[in-house]
Amino acid sequence: MLSISEFSQMCHLSPQALRFYHAEGLLVPAGIDDRTGHRSYAFDQVERAMLITLLRDTGMSVKLVRRALDEPDQAVALLDRHSDEVSRQRQAQADAIAAARAVFEAQPEPRLRHVPATTVVARLVPGTPLGRDAQEWDRAEEIITAAAADLVATVRQAGVTCRGEPWRTLALETPEQDRRVLDGTGPFWTVKVAVDGTQEALPSLPAGLIVQTPDAHDELSIFMPGRNTMAKYCTVVLRLLDAAPVDGDRFVNLARLRQEVRPDGVLSSAPVERRPGSPTEDLER
Repeated sequence: MLSISEFSQMCHLSPQALRFYHAEGLLVPAGIDDRTGHRSYAFDQVERAMLITLLRDTGMSVKLVRRALDEPDQAVALLDRHSDEVSRQRQAQADAIAAARAVFEAQPEPRLRHVPATTVVARLVPGTPLGRDAQEWDRAEEIITAAAADLVATVRQAGVTCRGEPWRTLALETPEQDRRVLDGTGPFWTVKVAVDGTQEALPSLPAGLIVQTPDAHDELSIFMPGRNTMAKYCTVVLRLLDAAPVDGDRFVNLARLRQEVRPDGVLSSAPVERRPGSPTEDLER
């Protein structure tokens, strides 16, 4: 029999690791002194210790290591699945590194731009969760992204040409939409895409699609690299709020914030509007 220190040196596993594996049921000592509690190991347990080390070095969890040892005929399949998961994690880390580098290199700041009058086709997006946690937010992102792709496909099938990429905005354009957003029933989001032609010249579109004709306007835009997250959304809102107004009569209407999700990041834009009751607005009327 080997003491825990001898077995530790033989297997290149620390006594702490051996105690942990004992507690997890991965490597139970061959004997335990009832009086002192000292652990002792048999020489033939070296092979199991070696297999545990091999599997743990891959990054496998204790749960998966235990299963691989208990079901050796499934070990290769478990390793293959673990390898796929490691590859996904590495890609996610690479994407995160690229996004972090892009944010620090670009130092995203709002920019003022002019948007000409255009025709827009919109559709409400039902079924999105509120996004109260990361899981809900990611699920909402999936639903909104799919809805935007479906909107573009539907518009094209009707013979209408899309101009640029679709975007999403909060469903706050009518009193009824406001009420449903505020009481938590939704829909919370609308997806839109700009199209060629005037509202009158468009062919008949499927039910559920809304045609809009927003006037030309200025908007503040900011591009945030990487995938869309709640934290980035809030950061965008803060930076747009902190942006200097063009003049004292205008403000950034964040209730109409729109987001265009691109492969390399998200372009967020909010219209710059006249304050209600401003002298300029009265003259324009």
